[in-house]
Amino acid sequence: MNNEIEITDDEIEKVENAADNRALFPKLSQTTALLNDGYIAYDATLLPSQASSKDLVISDPLERYLSEIRHYPQLTREEEHELAIAYKEGGDQMAGYRLVMANLRLVVFIAREYQRNIQNILDLVQEGNIGLLAAIRQFDPYKGIRFPSYATYWIRAYMLRFIINNLRLVKIGTTQAQRKLFYNLQKEKDKLIAAGFVPEAKLLAEKLNVKESEVIEMEQRLALPDASLDAPLIKEDNGSQTLLGILPDHNSDVENNVVDRQFVNSIRNEIELLKPKLDAKEKDIVENRLCADEPQSLQEIGEKHGVSRERIRQIETKLKEKLKTHLSKKLNLNHKGDVINLS
Repeated sequence: MNNEIEITDDEIEKVENAADNRALFPKLSQTTALLNDGYIAYDATLLPSQASSKDLVISDPLERYLSEIRHYPQLTREEEHELAIAYKEGGDQMAGYRLVMANLRLVVFIAREYQRNIQNILDLVQEGNIGLLAAIRQFDPYKGIRFPSYATYWIRAYMLRFIINNLRLVKIGTTQAQRKLFYNLQKEKDKLIAAGFVPEAKLLAEKLNVKESEVIEMEQRLALPDASLDAPLIKEDNGSQTLLGILPDHNSDVENNVVDRQFVNSIRNEIELLKPKLDAKEKDIVENRLCADEPQSLQEIGEKHGVSRERIRQIETKLKEKLKTHLSKKLNLNHKGDVINLS
């Protein structure tokens, strides 16, 4: 699959621990347990109940999805083993298909453990299904482990990656270090506090083998929700004052800004004075290309005047030379042949 994400062995081993981060994830359901035979058991009563037979139409998308996947029976241990071998050894696509369809309910069950972290649980289910497909490609039927037990790690890994990428408007898990902090920061803090240590950034960085600055950055990003710079500071203010309006611009030079603005206004005034001396094509190029916020293409202007795109380009080149000569003379510029940016 082209859009398959890369998950390291370390992430696969630690993905279960991510759910213990109490600040972000719920505690795993006690009904999920690894049985003696190596199979993940889940209580079907925790899944949404099936729609009543009296209902003509199932309005809830999740209920509709569940009503479809309930048609696919669960497999016995022997059936799973035979299908896994058929897919692994002979590339039997139908065997892989049966393994996938028989475990779709497992994906829904795992998705419900994280549903409070995402608005649409079906998005989480879809991501978990991709993890299920990845599990089939990596599953070794000769290890003595049932497929659902193995697939659970891949399903959770894909779901957690999806949550990280969609928890905030600005992504917070774009690097390996950030993902490690996202999964383990709160857990490591709890360990240090339990041991009698103050969880300072430097100590956390040493424990997690990351930079101190990365710990500080992640703590700041997780402490508060995203804020829009264009949102009003006061709700009743109707947006007259925003956060962007009070943030200092350390790169701003007021004096130079005023000079630049005056210079641009002088250029525009001289161009307005020059317009009556231009023909229709040149005036159109000035108004709709050189001085426009959204310039028209050469083809569009050429079609209006019944000439080719190349002809308009030639006129524009001569017009720029005319403008540079005029503006250099009027504004006393020490012109070196640079093209003036009029937009």
